[in-house]
Amino acid sequence: MDLALRIKRQKAEYDVVVVGGGMAGVCAAIASARGGAKTALIQDRPVLGGNASSEIRMHICGASTNGTKPNVEETGILYELMLNNKKFNERYNYSMWDAVVYQTARKQRGLTLYMNTSMQDVITNGDRSIVAVKCYQLTTEIHWEIKAKQFIDASGNGTLGFMAGADFRIGSESKAEFGEMHAPDQPDEYRMGNTLLFKAVDCGTPVKFEKPDWAWTFTEEQLRYRKHGDAQPLFGVDDQKAGVTVLDNQKKRKGKNFDAYCVDYGYWWIELCGTQPDIISEYEDIRDDLIGCVYGVWDHIKNGGDHGAENYDLLWVGMLPGVRESRRFEGDYMLTESDILENKRFDDTVAYGGWPMDNHTPNGLLDYDKLPTTLYNFPGVYGLPYRIFYSKNVPNLFLAGKIISCSKLAMSSTRVMGTCAVGGQAVGTAAALAIKYNCDPRDINDHMDELQQKLLKDDCYLPGIINHDEEDLARMAKVFTEAGSEHPEAVINGVTRNELDAVNGWTSALLPAKLWLQWDKPVCLSEMQITFDTNLSRSIKQTMSSKRIREQTLGLPPELTKDYSVVLYEKGKEVARQEVRGNYQRMNRIDFPNVRCDKAEIVVLATYGDLKARIFEVRAYSERR
Repeated sequence: MDLALRIKRQKAEYDVVVVGGGMAGVCAAIASARGGAKTALIQDRPVLGGNASSEIRMHICGASTNGTKPNVEETGILYELMLNNKKFNERYNYSMWDAVVYQTARKQRGLTLYMNTSMQDVITNGDRSIVAVKCYQLTTEIHWEIKAKQFIDASGNGTLGFMAGADFRIGSESKAEFGEMHAPDQPDEYRMGNTLLFKAVDCGTPVKFEKPDWAWTFTEEQLRYRKHGDAQPLFGVDDQKAGVTVLDNQKKRKGKNFDAYCVDYGYWWIELCGTQPDIISEYEDIRDDLIGCVYGVWDHIKNGGDHGAENYDLLWVGMLPGVRESRRFEGDYMLTESDILENKRFDDTVAYGGWPMDNHTPNGLLDYDKLPTTLYNFPGVYGLPYRIFYSKNVPNLFLAGKIISCSKLAMSSTRVMGTCAVGGQAVGTAAALAIKYNCDPRDINDHMDELQQKLLKDDCYLPGIINHDEEDLARMAKVFTEAGSEHPEAVINGVTRNELDAVNGWTSALLPAKLWLQWDKPVCLSEMQITFDTNLSRSIKQTMSSKRIREQTLGLPPELTKDYSVVLYEKGKEVARQEVRGNYQRMNRIDFPNVRCDKAEIVVLATYGDLKARIFEVRAYSERR
């Protein structure tokens, strides 16, 4: 049989296609499907999660800066996934984490997964709009042509946008272009490098390690600015030499283990950038060199002096490098250093960030005389405007992840996975709205309030934006509670977390505890939505780092409500009741058969350890038509 006849070709069509299954792509795809769009997620690996998956195993960092900023953990779909993981994966098993992410996506109605599927080409029309992507699924030998109305590039390298002709940048802008005080005087092509991680385990008795002949050799002098032992501080030199700038009079962290890992996990600074500006083309060569670096660093830790590793043995070494930086695409706005350092709020804010500007040294590990990164810290969080999440010249292309429209310095903050994930949810929600209104990404600016209110309803946090959903009947209710409780009125104030000195949630007296919503006139309820307090100053991340594990509570957050009831009344008579047992999510939606009532009672019976009930928000809705 002729080869052309043996090749399997299939076609499919969707409303929205997401290319790339990292955390940004996963959150974008789930949000799009939940928004009512028929969605496909194309992922070239056998697992989802990208740098957070079992193949790379970097834990998800975000605005909280590893717990140094209170009440700013990312919520929404990302937090839902992490709470699922805390429920079913108490011991931080990466195979279980893979399963949690995969099953959440796989079971999502309206979402089709194409795993082990690589996008190879793009079909565009005369105005540069994308018509379809051509893909190859390695496991089935199927060549796919997948059409859609809207496309989301969450590929990490911006492969979809690049093939479609979207305008992009690499390297650093000059100081003059955006007036960024920490930018170089002249533009350059330096990009942050790729990293392989590893995990070691304490065996309780001495373990020998013999270096393979292909591994690199490192001396203590070469690694003097890179933490690689339990007894060493991350920054062992003065702040000026370290290149650590602390802005806005924050307290300096000189000599402190700021973001320092223990000997058992790491190291993010085993980083190589290649020799050419095109870091993508050198990926395989960089990976080969990184393997030699990992085993060379481990040899130095084991055999190059006392690093507290005598009893440690390698448990796992990654073979798929994590990528920090390649292309950045141009949108209708480019986020800059000033936006970040000033905690800027935008009228079209759809996500937020808070990680320091974290710009790694140009030659990675090979810059032996430099610390691996320059950190520019700042208090608070900044908004991410919608205009950075779509291409300025490809009409139906959304951007998600580290490729969004930012300067190099701004990207050094927005690139972390927590920020990418909440941005991905915003993009997926916007893509579903673009299908609803049959418009392009840019036109969603005309529907910004609807987009922002939808994101808030789906448990996203938008700095400076509050719930004013006209269909939320709870906003018209009077709220009251038992003696000894605090701030019951906060559950309808439109904000679902504490902010600085502002308390935005109800705290009860001792359990069991009750909260009531009372309406002057009867209403018909088909849904109530409750957002519980899980303490957003507490990390719940999947991680291999024993240091990060020690910072967490085993299992679900103790503040989270476990068992509760919602009871509806009319004229003092009970007309409906829903009992919830074993809840493990922050945001709950409780359905009713469009019940007429004038009062709703929430009874919290048990938490996962806290002695008080804690609720940030209550919403109520009539039957939707």
